[in-house]
Amino acid sequence: MESNGDLDADLNKLEKARHRFISEIAKNVHLYGISPSVGRLYGTVFFSDKPMTLDEMSESLGMSKTSMSTGIRALYEANMVEQVWEKGVRKDLYKTEEDWYKSFSTVFITRWRNATEKNVTAIKETKSMLHELGETTSCDEIKEKVTRDLNRLTEAEAYYGWINDVISLFESGKIFDIVPKKQKVNT
Repeated sequence: MESNGDLDADLNKLEKARHRFISEIAKNVHLYGISPSVGRLYGTVFFSDKPMTLDEMSESLGMSKTSMSTGIRALYEANMVEQVWEKGVRKDLYKTEEDWYKSFSTVFITRWRNATEKNVTAIKETKSMLHELGETTSCDEIKEKVTRDLNRLTEAEAYYGWINDVISLFESGKIFDIVPKKQKVNT
């Protein structure tokens, strides 16, 4: 049987190991459009032995319940956590989404679709302006620049068409036919 000293030392080592991962998640979670504090929340829920309530999250992180509510909503919208129910528990419970690929796909699709749509709209508007300028200018140098710019924008349109094809691969799940999900490796 372990002594309390051994147990305390082992618990400290466990917390240190968990903190290592949580710190790295907090540093890099901006790629998902999420703040470092919400990344720490994610790590806390990730290592929890059971689904957590907002009160438990707040106590664990020393942050307000309002902050936990805002953070968990951001994680939920990114498909990084899911709400679960347990018989007899009246408060909302959350646990991390076990399918990390789903989380990545959701964030990838949302961010890239929004950016692509904005860029394609800008291309169309710019092309319209350039066509109008090309038709009204009498300056040959401006006409050449308009033609060059229109060609560049047409190349950009093709690129964004390709990005939309990639997004469609994620939306349909066909990306996993091309790049299969990795299976869990036993430690």
